[in-house]
Amino acid sequence: MAATFSFDVVSDFDQQELRNAVDQAMREISTRYDLKDSKTEITQEKDQLVILTADEFTLSSVTDILDTKVIRRGLSLKILDYQAVEDASGSRVRQVVKLRRGIPETLAKQLVKEIRSDFKKVTPQIQGDVIRVSAKNKDDLQTVIQSLKGKELDVALQFVNYR
Repeated sequence: MAATFSFDVVSDFDQQELRNAVDQAMREISTRYDLKDSKTEITQEKDQLVILTADEFTLSSVTDILDTKVIRRGLSLKILDYQAVEDASGSRVRQVVKLRRGIPETLAKQLVKEIRSDFKKVTPQIQGDVIRVSAKNKDDLQTVIQSLKGKELDVALQFVNYR
């Protein structure tokens, strides 16, 4: 009886770590001399962040602080999708930051096609927003993981359920 091994390719992030990064960014913004009077707010919703601040110069500083805190908490910057800057009430500016979660269907199909053509001994399957890769040899799975880590993609990939 030949055992098969598998792992899942997902694109997800830890919601609590993101909340901690936003809290740390707000704490730093409230203590920085150049930003504490800007009345900056970062609100976290289910699938987006909303940054509300005084002007575009302050907004660039706030996004730099947020990016730094996100990286420091071990998250990838690829989960943040900055939208266009909008005018808000009271001569302020607002920027919506969408949170990327899940592998888009077109990218999943492309990855499955590449895995099938490059690695003949593994079988990838799309299961919702997860790609399951299985093989009879663990070494084949390791080479697939290394290949996917080397690709420059728009989403952050994680490899889970390795068994």
